[in-house]
Amino acid sequence: MDWHYIQPVDIHFGNGMLACLPEQIQKIGGRRGILVTSSSFIENGLVKRLLDENPKTICTVYSGVSPNTDITECDDCSAMIRKEQCDFVIALGGGSVIDCAKAAAAFCLDTLPTSAYFQGKVSLPIRKLPLIAIPTTAGTGSEVTRVTVLMDHAQGIKAPLKAPVFYPTIAIVDPELTYTLPKYITACTGMDALCHAIEAYWNTNHHPISDAFAFHAANLAVRYLEQACFEPESAIAREKMAEASLTAGMAFTLTGTTSVHACSYPLGAMLDMPHGEACGLTIDRFMKINAQSDTDGRLKRLARAMGYSDVEAVADAITELKFRIGLKNDLTHLNLTDGQIEQLVQGSQHPNLKNNPVPITEDTLRSVYRSMVV
Repeated sequence: MDWHYIQPVDIHFGNGMLACLPEQIQKIGGRRGILVTSSSFIENGLVKRLLDENPKTICTVYSGVSPNTDITECDDCSAMIRKEQCDFVIALGGGSVIDCAKAAAAFCLDTLPTSAYFQGKVSLPIRKLPLIAIPTTAGTGSEVTRVTVLMDHAQGIKAPLKAPVFYPTIAIVDPELTYTLPKYITACTGMDALCHAIEAYWNTNHHPISDAFAFHAANLAVRYLEQACFEPESAIAREKMAEASLTAGMAFTLTGTTSVHACSYPLGAMLDMPHGEACGLTIDRFMKINAQSDTDGRLKRLARAMGYSDVEAVADAITELKFRIGLKNDLTHLNLTDGQIEQLVQGSQHPNLKNNPVPITEDTLRSVYRSMVV
């Protein structure tokens, strides 16, 4: 087996770790920083706290990031970085915020619009401003990956961009920042972390390092996600879910994701479904599909590591978990037409399908989607 692993992000993990931000800004030599965030953190006072604690180094705030980051938001953020002559970027928020900041930190060094990179008209840059990523959810792992997921709402397209330039410089992971997350967002983001771990493990590009992180993350997520949803101030549950998200991100950043994420993109773009819920919608279904060709027993070993006897038991447990934490298990409520199902099928024709351990055909996708509407 030939494989390669790199993790260039300087990671700081622990309760109360947000307090080390001034030290990390000093470490990168930051003088004029932009804080990229969402309006909710202005409303809850967290932005004010960071501005008060770093009055000389954070000079402006961009808070226009939406849940499915649009390419125009990256353009707006990049323009603000250039206007304010910022020399570093801080991202405070969930995956959408961090993904926007990743893109803007790289794209701001040129004047090309984000659409040029998103549509593949030009090569992705190789330089960026230093980026400090501070996740406030436990799910995407974006603080340690080379991936940024963006959306072109005008074209109805959601897709990832992958390049080393998107690795943050520093990640500050403070589980205490997730205590106020609503149950639904906790469920969605936690399901995303679980899917990252499982997809990294069964991925055709897997290697020993990704396997180790995936084992660890999957076991944590399946054990602590429900507790984090129903006991939001449980220090152990929040810490373990933050750990699951981080290690799942370290598992999949080089392997990529598979069929589950390929399907999540049209589900998010067409149906405006939150990313984690969209991933959760198919993870148990693809687990059963992939188990049919588990000739070397890899999936069975994962099932046992997660505390179950076989793959079927894990898939059923995930289905039941989704029900208990309030995530959708089907699409029956939408009354989708045959034409809409076909749109989902065609929209799922993403390169990530090639990473799946068994071939996923159009007929396979039709079968998966039809199972959700009957």
